[in-house]
Amino acid sequence: MSTTPERPTLATAFDPRSNCLDVLRLLLAGTVAVVHATHLGFGHQPRVGSTDLGSLAVDGFFVLSGFLVASSWLRLGSLRRFAWHRALRILPAFWVCLLGTALVVAPLLAVLTGRSATSVLTGPESALSYLGANATLLVRQFGISGLPGTGGSPDVVNGALWTLFFEAVCYGIVAVLGVLGVLRRRRWVVLVLLAALWALTVAAAAGSNPLGSVIMLRFAFVFLLGAAAHLFADRIPISGPLALLSLALVVAGLHLLPDYRALAGPAFAYAFVYAVVRLPLRRRPRRDLSYGLYVWHWPIAQLLVAAGATALTTVPFVLACLALALLVAALSWHLVEQPALGLKGAAWVTRWPPGRPRRATVDLGEGAGGRRRAHR
Repeated sequence: MSTTPERPTLATAFDPRSNCLDVLRLLLAGTVAVVHATHLGFGHQPRVGSTDLGSLAVDGFFVLSGFLVASSWLRLGSLRRFAWHRALRILPAFWVCLLGTALVVAPLLAVLTGRSATSVLTGPESALSYLGANATLLVRQFGISGLPGTGGSPDVVNGALWTLFFEAVCYGIVAVLGVLGVLRRRRWVVLVLLAALWALTVAAAAGSNPLGSVIMLRFAFVFLLGAAAHLFADRIPISGPLALLSLALVVAGLHLLPDYRALAGPAFAYAFVYAVVRLPLRRRPRRDLSYGLYVWHWPIAQLLVAAGATALTTVPFVLACLALALLVAALSWHLVEQPALGLKGAAWVTRWPPGRPRRATVDLGEGAGGRRRAHR
């Protein structure tokens, strides 16, 4: 008697120790860096239909981030630990990038454009005001003392950082849903939220946006799609034909609509979670360079533009930008990010309230640098 094998689901196909999450995140960061380098150096961005390639890569980031962050909440089960882990992952490297941009990149740009290095420290929109205005992740000052003044985005010294505020807001959404018990006991609420966000996305594509903020709608939609993929992993089939259909819908949305997500938001997310478990790029890098590459590539490209490196033509310029950004990203990982992540198990975060029974939890870490820890 023959038996028909069960179709694999995302839950059965996903192996926390062998998947493509880290490689995909690095590839997405590299894509954003390439797009921004061509924009800053030569004034154009690669596009696919109605959407530039960099925006697609950022959307992919948010899908994968939603998947990981929902997993983080369910694994940690504590608002205090969740908030601490998320803060350690995003804030230290962000603050160091702000400092480096204000106190190193801006003076270098000033010198390269014929000004004194100290000219960036005084006057309106100085390097010091840049630090204060942007320290909370909400970027309110994009330029420093009128620099760099060249390239595809003049007066924007680091135009990659603005998305991090919306990432943090999405962390907050997961935290609220977690505290309310939605992520564990009432998963259907997430589907209702997604249906509402999808309807609002369709309305925005048609010219009506009741929320007022298209950007927050965009990021919340793709982030929660990633979170839902984790929550309903036991019901999501992993199918090659379904992945091809999803890609076809995405391509159609990109060429037929001003916002592909109105037609193919869920299809876009499915294509990414399928790639996580089916692409053969399963080796986890020893260093997680994706975040450092993302936050540092823009100011490095601006320095290269100011130094006249665009004379190299597009491909050599982009490769030089990537190489330097990866070098700085490696320094960021070893000197900032990895040491910060080592503080995840701080005693004030992991200790249990008196009288509350301990639950066995296993923390497999987040990203390539995560260390396996067991708290019994």
